[in-house]
Amino acid sequence: MQTPAIEMKGITKIYPNGVVANKDVDFSVDYGEIHAVMGENGAGKSTLMKMLFGLEKIDKGEVLFEGRPVRINSPAEAINLKIGMVHQEFMLVPSLTVSENMMLREEPKKGIFINRAKAVEETRRIARMYQLPIDPDTRVEDLPVGMKQRVEILKALYRGARILILDEPTAGLDPKERVRFRNLISRLGRERIVLLSTHIVSDVEYIADTIFLMKDGKLLHQGSPQKILQVLEGKVWECLLPPAYAEKLCTEKSFPIVNIRQEEENVLLRLVSSQKPSEDAMAVTATLEDLYLYYFSEEASL
Repeated sequence: MQTPAIEMKGITKIYPNGVVANKDVDFSVDYGEIHAVMGENGAGKSTLMKMLFGLEKIDKGEVLFEGRPVRINSPAEAINLKIGMVHQEFMLVPSLTVSENMMLREEPKKGIFINRAKAVEETRRIARMYQLPIDPDTRVEDLPVGMKQRVEILKALYRGARILILDEPTAGLDPKERVRFRNLISRLGRERIVLLSTHIVSDVEYIADTIFLMKDGKLLHQGSPQKILQVLEGKVWECLLPPAYAEKLCTEKSFPIVNIRQEEENVLLRLVSSQKPSEDAMAVTATLEDLYLYYFSEEASL
């Protein structure tokens, strides 16, 4: 059996105020795969990723890198293991140019001076390599959000990242940038591990090989999208109802309502229920959005 590239075993993180961010989390990932760590805000997914990058201390549990135990006590140690992270709040220096940010603390030298021409050349080279064109001389503060994210990703790749962690990567991106982002991640995932920490279903439904579903600091499910959707098999319904009855179902809140749409004089409801909610309800194929709302809706009770 092949040894996974990264294993996290029994990972627990409890803050001094008693908040349990993670509790006995186990998972493993390998190269050539895109993994989504999904859950609502506060589920513990970002803390888990920060521990893997050395930004948070693990209180209990261990990390294995290619089969050997490692302690990652700082981002520098993570980078030495070829782990890179792009944070939700970008870690770029706004007043510096793209190339200056790219080479920060690793600036090419010409004698005792920084070789700025070499920094620009290296930035262009890495941008061409990954098909992510960008102007090396533009100040970061003048870039739109999507381009800032591009710089962060290029910076991690320049430092040799083979495990790329992206925390809430599409926050602030417009629809076109989201599509570009997904296409980029599909390319990058062919040769490395990509870990996406997100609560946005559309970020992952077309590109994730594996989904880790987290809630209250614990791992609820893990597996391919097809596998984890099996829990909802035969439980997602669409029904066309008179407005009064539709309103009654919505008010009772006995199960998650996924979608409500007015259709002429009736209302089309999409909902999750273990029992047929009305006589003319039709079972439909479950989606990741259905699953997400099932687990993270206060009204869920199957």
